[in-house]
Formats: sequence, C-alpha cells, structure tokens
Amino acid sequence: MTLRVATYNATMNPNGLKDPQKNSVLEKFATGVNRIGDHLIVHKHTNLIDVDVAIMVGWVHEKSKNASHLNLRRQVIDYQLQRKKYVLVADSNLFLYANTANPLYYLRYSFNGVFPSTGIYCDSAPDYNRWREISRKMNIAEKPWRTTGDHILLCLQRNGGWSMGQYDVQDWALNTIETIRKYSQRPIVIRAHPGDKGANVYLNPANPACRIRQKGVSISAPGRSLIEDLHNAWCVVNHNSSPAIGAAIEGIPVFVTDKPRSQARDIANIDLSMIENPVMPDRTNWLSRLSMFHWNFEDIESGRAWQHMRQWVQ
Repeated sequence: MTLRVATYNATMNPNGLKDPQKNSVLEKFATGVNRIGDHLIVHKHTNLIDVDVAIMVGWVHEKSKNASHLNLRRQVIDYQLQRKKYVLVADSNLFLYANTANPLYYLRYSFNGVFPSTGIYCDSAPDYNRWREISRKMNIAEKPWRTTGDHILLCLQRNGGWSMGQYDVQDWALNTIETIRKYSQRPIVIRAHPGDKGANVYLNPANPACRIRQKGVSISAPGRSLIEDLHNAWCVVNHNSSPAIGAAIEGIPVFVTDKPRSQARDIANIDLSMIENPVMPDRTNWLSRLSMFHWNFEDIESGRAWQHMRQWVQ
C-alpha cells in the first residue's frame, strides 16, 4: 500500500532553522520516504491536508507557548488523531549524555506521542544488532552494574518543563529527599537540568526562593557533565527524563518516580525503600528497544528508517 506522507515545514521553530540538526530533518526524511516509494508532499503552508502520516520536528504540550508554529502543531496533531491517522515526531536523542554535539545527528522518532505511555515507538521487535551499531557509531558501551559508590545523584528536570507536568521541581526534590532519608543517609548531590536558566536562582542557598537547604545535600557545580556527576555515584534518582538512560548505560542503578513516562522504566527501580539494595536487571532487551527508534541522518535519507517505521501505519 502506498502511503500519503507530508512534512509540515511550517511547524518548525523559526529560531531552530539555523540548527542543522533540525533544519535538515524534514528534507532528509522526505528523500527517504520518496526512495521507499510512498507519496511525499512537502507542505510549506499552514492549512491541514489529507495524509496518512504528518511529519514534524518537536511535539507540543499543554504548557507550550502561544506561538504560530506551536499552534499549527496542535492543529496537525488533533486533525490526524481525530481521523485515526498518524503524526511522526522527531525528538531529542536519549544518548546525548555521551556527546552533546551529536555529530551523526541521531534523533528519536515516534508516532502520536513522545512518552512511552502515549507514543508508538516501533520497538516491539527489538534487534540487538541495532544497539551494537549505535554503540559503535556513538562510542558508548553498556558497562557492568556498579555495586559500589558514595553519593545519591538527584537529577532534576527543567522547572516548568512539560515532562514535569504541574509538579514544581523544588517540590519534587524536597519530597524525594524526604523519602530517601527514611532509608539512606548517603550524601545527596543535586544536578540541575543544564538547560534550566532559572536553576542558578532557585538552587542558590543565598536566595530566599531556594528551599533546598539540608545537611548532607549539595548542589553540583554548573557546567559539570553527567559523566562527571556519575563518578562514584551509588545510584541516580530521576522523575522521567534522559539522565536515567545515561546512568543505566554507565552501570549506575536507577530509580524513577514517574515510571509510565520514563524511557528507563524497563530497568529502573521505583521503590525508594530499596535505595540501599537496588535491583540491577539485564539491560539487553531494553537497549535493543531504545535502538529501534533512534536513527541518524544517513538512516532517514536512505529510507532505512522509514522502511522500518511504516510497518506500524495501519
């Protein structure tokens, strides 16, 4: 069956058009779709058109700003889902902790959502060869689970970011620390989200807005990489975002507080009462599954990525 596929170019953030990682995605994906033989429409206008699959870079959320490109994303999503059609979204690479420059332009692709609880990630038949390929190309490797370490690394998410929902990041940190302290007295190091411009304010003990002032709790220095903060860590605690992925690959046991929406849910602990005895499951199938929805520019331009993903379009 030939599919009708459209790239919605007007959904791109105008500020992102100078970024080659974003600006070229739709163009290269269009080339790949054409190579597979489906009907591709490069749609540069803001009206909605009848297609099986609409392709966008970036999702939209209830807390997203009122901007023209974001409003169009909302319209495209609603239009496609109401008609039981598909939206393919390109989102951030979960392996960026290893190299934030992302030189091969790997991105994460899913249909109809960006959480594992809402999106179709085309990962129901994991292939470990995909992980071997990504591991080699990105120079990352699964390390043995670590059974030693000192501090508990609390990885914050962007305050006010969509992945936190209505949960204030300081409230999350304080509630999580309170629970941890029932079961462990290890030092706790708080790592701010590197993209949260307000973190240096609300995590500054000299600022009245800072509510995290507890003995045995320190703040990681701005600019430190996740790899640096993982050094000698006993475990990582996170809500639902990507630091849990990097930590688990590096062999650091992971706890998450929002399991349904975490991409680490297959291998993460959820019970903080087990923080001194974390479960360390086999990661083979999990890594294979993550690899099934990460594709680089070469993959999407050749049509290899689309050949795999189109199987989920009913």
